[in-house]
Amino acid sequence: MKHLIPFLRKIPYVPVIRLQGSIGSGSRSLSNSSTASQIERAFSKGKPVAVALVINSPGGSPVQSSLIAARIRRLADEKKIPVYAFVEDVAASGGYWLACAADQIFLDASSIVGSIGVIYSGFGLHDLIQRNGIERRVHTAGTSKSFADPFKPERPEDVARIHAMLDPLHQNFIAHVKRSRGTRLDASADLFNADIWIGEAAVKLGLADGLGHIKPKMQEIFGDKVRLVPYGQKRGLLQRFGLNLSDQLLASVEERALWARYGL
Repeated sequence: MKHLIPFLRKIPYVPVIRLQGSIGSGSRSLSNSSTASQIERAFSKGKPVAVALVINSPGGSPVQSSLIAARIRRLADEKKIPVYAFVEDVAASGGYWLACAADQIFLDASSIVGSIGVIYSGFGLHDLIQRNGIERRVHTAGTSKSFADPFKPERPEDVARIHAMLDPLHQNFIAHVKRSRGTRLDASADLFNADIWIGEAAVKLGLADGLGHIKPKMQEIFGDKVRLVPYGQKRGLLQRFGLNLSDQLLASVEERALWARYGL
């Protein structure tokens, strides 16, 4: 009934979107499709004074990172709602891409941020199959169809093609960070070499705006009575009942490797 009484002051509320885990197209990962509903609802339900992102991600797909961040930024601009990001353990690589969708970024003193770079990794197994007497037979239509085949020796032309793909992705990432952080970035520092920084060091370089946790910071900005309303990510039916176990196991191994880079 409170909304029917015009002279009653409304309590400000802030939807909280948790972006937790690696970024990709798998069932366990953060993706544009898996986060779209919660992001749209957070910006569209009622009249929030701001939207908060709680980020804990070691990164992943540059495309999915870009799509999620673009959705957040588009809705923030359309509805003129400020966005605040709060980093927990890590917002690195694609995780930092997501953080840069916010107007301001806050860290814990021990949060890890950065890794503004792009990686391509694989295995070279040609010596292994030769030692075991295994013959690799490949027939293609198109000279590039067997590009970077792990069962063949690495070729200089394949390495050149990999770098030709990685460099534009890296430049896209750099451009996104510069658009978001602008003059707050330390122009004298080498921020785009995929290095990582912790807490106060990241703040001093302009990669974040300060140290702070979500509840006290939102109370500081919007008053002690501000309400934080969580908007969780919906899981599919199979995932809820644990029926896609093989897919979850593979995704878990891949995600574990991403977290391990940061000692987590």
